[in-house]
Order: sequence, then C-alpha cells, then structure tokens
Amino acid sequence: MAGSSHGHTPAAWTGVIIAFIGFCVSGAFMVLANPLGFWAGMVIVVLGGVVGGIMRAMGLGQQKTTHPVHHVASAGAES
Repeated sequence: MAGSSHGHTPAAWTGVIIAFIGFCVSGAFMVLANPLGFWAGMVIVVLGGVVGGIMRAMGLGQQKTTHPVHHVASAGAES
C-alpha cells in the first residue's frame, strides 16, 4: 500500500487520541483498584470511536474510493 493515506485524517487522529487517553485513564484506575474510574476510562474509549465516526461523517475522514475490477481469464481460454 505504498502511497496510501490510510488513517492519516483528522477523524482518525482525533478518535485514536481520545481512545488512547481513555486507555490511559482505565489503566491508571485499574492499578489504583478503582472500578468506577476504570469504567469511566472505558466510556472515554468508546467516546473516541463515536467522535471519530461523527468526524468521518462530516467529511473529515478518508474518502471512499472504488477499486478497479480485475478480470481473471478462465483456465480453458486460449489467446
């Protein structure tokens, strides 16, 4: 996938950064044995996915492209 810009969009970066913060919060509260803080961090992780999806719907994500169709010659065909 040389030259691909997969994931290099504001929607992707924002969603991943928010989810990363949520994982850090959850990890810290897991070590501190605080279940409420852990689940609050997991909510932040889900929020990252929601925000990324909303941003993509607003046009800040990667544009969908159609891939060319590759035709395969049948085994019995002769040229």
